[in-house]
Amino acid sequence: MMLPTHVLGGMLLAVPLIRVAPELAPIGFVAGFLGGLFPDLDMYVGHRRTLHYPVYYSLFAALALFAALVAPSTVTVAAALFLLGAAVHSVADMYGGGLELRPWEGNSDRAVYNHYHGTWIAPRQLVRYDGAVEDLALSIGLSLPLLYLLEGPLRQIVLGTLVVAAVYTVTRRHLAELAARIIPYAPDSLSPFLPDRYQDDNLKQ
Repeated sequence: MMLPTHVLGGMLLAVPLIRVAPELAPIGFVAGFLGGLFPDLDMYVGHRRTLHYPVYYSLFAALALFAALVAPSTVTVAAALFLLGAAVHSVADMYGGGLELRPWEGNSDRAVYNHYHGTWIAPRQLVRYDGAVEDLALSIGLSLPLLYLLEGPLRQIVLGTLVVAAVYTVTRRHLAELAARIIPYAPDSLSPFLPDRYQDDNLKQ
């Protein structure tokens, strides 16, 4: 799934704080956003393996959530929402497309790496690929309660994220084709920094 969907999902996890601990809600929304974003910082360094931990994030998120319930504070709530956002992101990637330049072709058997079992989880494609129409629909659905509940800068963040999601959806396939055209002309010195999916697809050209 695309990054906007993940960060909106992370933010949505903080909604209960509005009722149970409104003074901690802002930090919860920010932490959820950052947690939803964090796993994809491995985009160019072993994507969906280096920072994606569907099992371990979930375990630590459960422990952090327990700590936040027992001793709510800025630190415990932020840690819980960050880890929950990262866990949901990592698990949700199992239900998207695989790791390939054109994931709509369905040729990859790698969705996200399971470090606990030491193997790749295959894509289940409930969302066909990141940037698919249903991915955008999911982003919109996740944003609606946030737009209703939030005000000020947080609301602007949600709106900005939706704009990014819409633009990415419109350009997604074009970006893949552009990458396929450019990569063959990239200098060899850049090869170690290119995702495997770029190089693998390039070999098929």
